[in-house]
Amino acid sequence: MPAFFPDGTRGVVRCVDSQDLENAGVAGIVMNTYHLMTKPGAATVKALGGLHKFCNWKRPIVTDSGGFQVFSLLRENASMGEIRKDEIIFRRDGKKTILSPEKCIQSQLAYGSDVLMALDYCTHPEDNHATQAKSVATTIRWGEQCMDTFRKGLKTKKDGSAPTRQLFGIIQGGNEKALRKECAQALIQQGYSGFGFGGWPLDAQGNLTEEILAYTAELMPDEGVKYAMGVGRPENIVACVKMGYTLFDCVIPTREARHHRLYVFNEEFEAPDQINLSRPFYKYHYILDDTHRRDSRPVSAICDCLACTRYSRAYLRHLVGIGDSLGSRLATIHNLRFYTMLMERLTL
Repeated sequence: MPAFFPDGTRGVVRCVDSQDLENAGVAGIVMNTYHLMTKPGAATVKALGGLHKFCNWKRPIVTDSGGFQVFSLLRENASMGEIRKDEIIFRRDGKKTILSPEKCIQSQLAYGSDVLMALDYCTHPEDNHATQAKSVATTIRWGEQCMDTFRKGLKTKKDGSAPTRQLFGIIQGGNEKALRKECAQALIQQGYSGFGFGGWPLDAQGNLTEEILAYTAELMPDEGVKYAMGVGRPENIVACVKMGYTLFDCVIPTREARHHRLYVFNEEFEAPDQINLSRPFYKYHYILDDTHRRDSRPVSAICDCLACTRYSRAYLRHLVGIGDSLGSRLATIHNLRFYTMLMERLTL
């Protein structure tokens, strides 16, 4: 069954609490190792009982390794740090954070994550061969160190059974199939139980890099989770499920909610089981449009979220218009429920 995990980068999905997430049918959350290292810190989270207790979240938590921050932060501003052979140095707000393969895994073990991600060297699909080759070599080397640290850090449960926590590897290689294959084969030999597609999944025009995504999915063992990291547009999720991917995460539904865009299935579908994913199946309402000023209808007639079962489009428009935080909360709940309904439809 495919699942979409919203991004709770700093230990919170913005604007909503754990009960809101559960009610929206959210199966799990993705949090970020690097950001949690900076605030509140791995030692603090561990002292408070781990992320599940700290955030009051009982469902799965995936912690991304921080490798993407190499791409998103250092690539755009080299003064924020550097990538060394065995570690990444971040410099931000006058503070230095060191992220090595060992520290990356040790921090995630301290968080109590259900799924840990190995540290990788992220690239853009259009980077040159030398950069992609360096990324693969580094990801493989760091992968060995991550797996070794993970195995040493696991503890047998009190009842003598093996722990259920999993470590996923991330396959790099850009758009070069030979490099993707090299990376995948090496990580499979290292013993990972699931694999993520590494690197930016969109080309320069914002289109899904379908060919390399499909090829990489074929390289991943079928018995494990296939994680399309960062894939979040509804139509792209549908495409990747057909390729074999089963796990997705992205900031799109929550970020779009804060920008007043509410996702809805096309109104021709009168019930969730009638949604046809083989043709354009959704749109969004910009809730501040004047057409919603006196609209007493819910955002979506087939949605069972808090926003749609209790409030009208006109009221949501009013909340957003006056800047009340309830507007952002209800919009976020609605968009997340749209995504969980999409996941439910993909299993039919």
